Amino acid sequence: MPRLYTTLTLDDAKQMLAAGEAAALETGLAYNIAVVDAGGNLIAFSRQDGALIGSIDLAIGKARTARLFDKTTDELSHLAQPAAPLFGIEQSNEGKIVIFGGGLPVHLDGAIIGAVGTSAGTVEQDIAVARAAVSALAHAS
Repeated sequence: MPRLYTTLTLDDAKQMLAAGEAAALETGLAYNIAVVDAGGNLIAFSRQDGALIGSIDLAIGKARTARLFDKTTDELSHLAQPAAPLFGIEQSNEGKIVIFGGGLPVHLDGAIIGAVGTSAGTVEQDIAVARAAVSALAHAS
């Protein structure tokens, strides 16, 4: 019998992108925003006009990292410092791990159902835009 699991849907991702884009407007920066499903696969992506090209992979990488390790990328950045428990983690997964703020897992009833990643501004701005995206989902926290 196949296992059932809950994951973000395309409709969820669209709501998240819209909320993230609205929050990005408040920063005055054009943002890249990525949403991945429970398996870490890209569902939807938004690159606002003028967003940095180099931030495309960062936004996607933050979302995937948050899902792969079930932690915010900000938390991972602290755990990956020299002498910290996860020092060097960014070298895992073929070096595709992004360990600075802006990636957040999305929870529902204690399970992680996907993640969002944002990139364009400061770490604090990226976290704020990602939080706005997650808060768009009434059923997630």
